[in-house]
Amino acid sequence: MSSIFARALGEDFARLHPMMRRRFGVGLEAGEACIGRGVMTRIRRGPWWTVPFLQVGRLRNILVPDVGVDVPFTIENYPYRDPLGRETVTFVREYDIRGRRRRFDATMILDRGRIVDYLGTHQHLAVDLDLRVDDDGGLVLTSDAQRFYEGPIAFRFPMPLSGRARLTERFDDADGRFHIALEVRNDRFGLLFGYEGSFTCEWMPALDAPDRLKPRRHEPRT
Repeated sequence: MSSIFARALGEDFARLHPMMRRRFGVGLEAGEACIGRGVMTRIRRGPWWTVPFLQVGRLRNILVPDVGVDVPFTIENYPYRDPLGRETVTFVREYDIRGRRRRFDATMILDRGRIVDYLGTHQHLAVDLDLRVDDDGGLVLTSDAQRFYEGPIAFRFPMPLSGRARLTERFDDADGRFHIALEVRNDRFGLLFGYEGSFTCEWMPALDAPDRLKPRRHEPRT
């Protein structure tokens, strides 16, 4: 059984740059985690009225309300089997913005051939991801349908009130670093949040994730 990303991409997984294949090959079969450390050259957000929404998202580690340049960050990708029996990979980013620690929590699973990205400390928001390999062996992830879950409440989040994310990641042989860029945009109001930066990775044996990286609640609904 290959990684959840290899299964989602199918034959296209082989088109990824070899270093990208290793990074997105993290899973229980490979038995290793990937820890990235680097710098976000820029973190930005939309107009002033986006700040309240970003602050609300900050409470559950879903969004980052701050802006900055040359921001140190880490990203930790660990595989684990969640309490529902699903192979899961953590995508937890932590930033040091002028002495303030900010986190963006995400955990990903494979469901019916597609990657579902659970956001936040309680997996309140489930987002379908479309994956595509570009001509340079990089990976492009685009968010699609979004669903909100809280106790008995469950509804599809209306896109006019939300944002669509586009993340690109590639490996540059010239500098030996992974390069990443994200933009979250609303169809009507434009940019909500974005960042760009680069990092290096180290791999280590792992068949479970530290508790500090796991969500406080695992959502059974996809």
